[in-house]
Amino acid sequence: MHSTAPTGSASGTRTGDTAQIEKLFTDFMAAWTAGDAQAFGALFTEDSEYVSYDGTIARGRRAHQHNHDKLFRGVLAGSALVGDLESVRHLTPDVAIVHGTASVLMPWRSTLPRRRLSRQTIVVVRTEAGWRIGAIHNGRVRPVTVPGPDAFPSRMSKLMARVAHRLGLGRR
Repeated sequence: MHSTAPTGSASGTRTGDTAQIEKLFTDFMAAWTAGDAQAFGALFTEDSEYVSYDGTIARGRRAHQHNHDKLFRGVLAGSALVGDLESVRHLTPDVAIVHGTASVLMPWRSTLPRRRLSRQTIVVVRTEAGWRIGAIHNGRVRPVTVPGPDAFPSRMSKLMARVAHRLGLGRR
């Protein structure tokens, strides 16, 4: 795992904070695996936002708890969340960006299908109750190759743009 801190932060404090943030990530996976929506929701701030892998967004701790209660008692019953913390980057003494990868392991599987791997970008904030998740964006890991300007897809895109322009289609 990679960790950085803002200039001027105390190393001892940063180390302790990073350990607490690592525990938050572990607790996130453990609450999921236990199917405990209340414990899962408690990891978030009251005004947190959760963007799912499909792009939907839920706002607020209650929404996350409610949504995950339905999931844990329904289609994801008995599933485990498995993953790794990739990095913690302290932006301020009270805010950090966390990157991790995780996937849902369904109870009938012993290994994860690669297509299920997701990467989480998590904003964690220090609260009176400790570090909590203020925002999370969960996206599938499905890398695509960006074609070069002279590659066939790029040439076709430029051709289509010229044709559309001549026909008066698209933006002007």
